Amino acid sequence: MKPSIVILAAGMGKRMRSNRPKVLAPLAGEALLAHVLKTARALDPARIVVVYGNGGEAVRDAFPDPGILWARQNEQLGTADALAAALPQLPENGAVLVLCGDVPLLRAQTLAPLVEAADDALVVLTAKLDDPHGYGRILRTGDGTVTGIVEERDANASERAVNEVNTGVIAAPAGRLRDWLPRIGNDNAQGEYYLTDAVALAVGDGVAVQGVEARDVRETRGINHRAELAAAEAVLRARRAEALMSEGAVLADPARVDVRGEVACGRDVFIDINVILGGRVKLGDGARIGAGCVISDAEIGAQADIQPYSVIEHARVGAQARVGPYARLRPGSELAEEAHVGNFVEIKNTKLGRGSKANHLAYLGDAEIGRGVNVGAGVITCNYDGAAKHRTVIGDEAFIGSDCPLVAPVTIGRGATVGAGSVITQDVPPDTLALGRSRQMTIEGWERPMKQRDETEEK
Repeated sequence: MKPSIVILAAGMGKRMRSNRPKVLAPLAGEALLAHVLKTARALDPARIVVVYGNGGEAVRDAFPDPGILWARQNEQLGTADALAAALPQLPENGAVLVLCGDVPLLRAQTLAPLVEAADDALVVLTAKLDDPHGYGRILRTGDGTVTGIVEERDANASERAVNEVNTGVIAAPAGRLRDWLPRIGNDNAQGEYYLTDAVALAVGDGVAVQGVEARDVRETRGINHRAELAAAEAVLRARRAEALMSEGAVLADPARVDVRGEVACGRDVFIDINVILGGRVKLGDGARIGAGCVISDAEIGAQADIQPYSVIEHARVGAQARVGPYARLRPGSELAEEAHVGNFVEIKNTKLGRGSKANHLAYLGDAEIGRGVNVGAGVITCNYDGAAKHRTVIGDEAFIGSDCPLVAPVTIGRGATVGAGSVITQDVPPDTLALGRSRQMTIEGWERPMKQRDETEEK
């Protein structure tokens, strides 16, 4: 049978000093709980149940996925009480894996052995720490058999000397959990119902207890305050940078590239420092991403050159195209092969044809621009009339001079030229010259107004 997975996400996380539930704290562009859910889904479970707390409706609202089942823990009475809230959502049989919503770095390959062994045993994920302070200790006999878990506040001196700790992750048969949970008491320093007490009950019932040690202790780290969140960010950043390099990317400094989503990376891609990649990003072979670029939900073609400090969101950049520096491609933008978008150019919901260029200081919104078009500096497609958006169409090989507002809806024909400084309000036929300037005048003897002197300023 496929396992059921329960994620304990009811804690508010007071040490985070935040107004939102702890599991919604952002890590690499996603909530902590989103990372745990992603790992859970990778195990192909029969169901996922998330336990949330009183006042934690924000957690439910943040994850409207109908594939998630929800259970409410009305009072914060401990981990055993939280799991008990999820029992009505669980099947009578099969393995149950319990995860923590604030432990975001665990990987599916670390958890798979727990699920496999949990059909007839209680399995605990453990870790060995140089400094185990704050963690529950794993108690073993001389031959290594797990006999219990003691919380630090309840441990004696010899027990506190143990450096193998409980990570909060366990797996056990559903039927056994239904038997053990009502038998767990709260006679401890916190007055809470600890799920870890199930270990002693399992031993007493003759059920095998296994401790599976995590190979990388960083995976098991929970997030309790901002410093730990920053440390987790560094681990995830390094992990994702390594994945990019394994796909063939060259990173100028792996410590200064942030992947906040899923990146498909071709061979010989170069990524400079302080680049942020979010959402779903595809980088073609040989693409170059300059320093300080922010790219989200975008496709960058082979050999494309994204120069420093450019922002690309929900857009496509064709092969051998060039963007930036300091350019912005907004949602719906598409650059064909060999197109150029340069300094301080903003494009929104616009297609720029092959070999077309807008090299500096332009705004192109809601436009369709053909092949080989030159767009001069200061060109603006005036796409919004205060009530609705309108499109501008520019045909192949057209030339738009500098400082030209194109008042949409308007069409510039193939091969047409628009003289610099023209305001275009009507369609321009193909292969014509359009001028829309006021006549220049020179006034002799004109004197520039002089600023009046303010006596108070002099004083």
